[in-house]
Amino acid sequence: MQSKSLVGLIIFAVVVLIAQSSLYIVKETERAVLLKFGEVAEADVLPGLHFKIPFVNKVRRFDSRILTLDARPQSYLTSEKKRLTVDSFVKWRVSDVQKFYTATSGDEFKAAQLLSDRVDTGLRNQFGERTVTEVVSGEREELMRELTNSLSAIAIQELGVEVVDVRVKRIDLPQEVSESVYGRMRSERELEARDIRSRGKELAEGIRADADRQKTVIAAEAYRESEELRGEGDAIAANNYAKAYSANPEFYSFYRSLQAYRESFGQGGDVLVLKPDSDFFKYLGQPGVK
Repeated sequence: MQSKSLVGLIIFAVVVLIAQSSLYIVKETERAVLLKFGEVAEADVLPGLHFKIPFVNKVRRFDSRILTLDARPQSYLTSEKKRLTVDSFVKWRVSDVQKFYTATSGDEFKAAQLLSDRVDTGLRNQFGERTVTEVVSGEREELMRELTNSLSAIAIQELGVEVVDVRVKRIDLPQEVSESVYGRMRSERELEARDIRSRGKELAEGIRADADRQKTVIAAEAYRESEELRGEGDAIAANNYAKAYSANPEFYSFYRSLQAYRESFGQGGDVLVLKPDSDFFKYLGQPGVK
């Protein structure tokens, strides 16, 4: 009884093993080929549960999602013979499973290497037809679009993969060129700064000269106006003196004599040597004279 149970258990295990070897599942995110003694028997197996003959058929599965190939930075020459270091990446996916398997033996690493070589050639050709300005800003989008289209056509034909997009992450000048470029940029900025400072000094001198001229003009006009006012005042004073003198000449003469006495004898110790009958003592010597 125990022997029959053991034999039944062995038979069941063999059946399960054969069933497991005969059935396989292809996921929605996968593409697969069915091989028969190493040759492609079914090129593109649809997602789902499938049957195969154990030890005769073999299944190779590949990721059908969009994959990213991050290429190493490479050095390219532009049409101006200027060297640029370019860092890029590629988005790709398997489109023709049979051709992909035939070209790469289903090895994604090998496929990435072959695709990287073609991307390198495409970038080298595209950069060689354009200037630095065009590849940096002016025609960068056009360059990426042309490269994607041409590379995708070649990759589908040769490798069975579709190139979805090619993008340049970064464009740099080589280190030795960068230093010379930065040095030239600094020299240009220093030259521009000196020119600006020179023009500033010239403008400042012009402003100062104009301010000095305005100062001189204002002072001259003020002096002229003051002299005019002084002349008008002197004229008015002379006119008033003339009117006062003509109104009472004797009193005016007496008043002027008093002023002369005040100015002559205003300080102690003043000495005058004059004749007694001098006109200067006219009003001192004749107190009764009217």
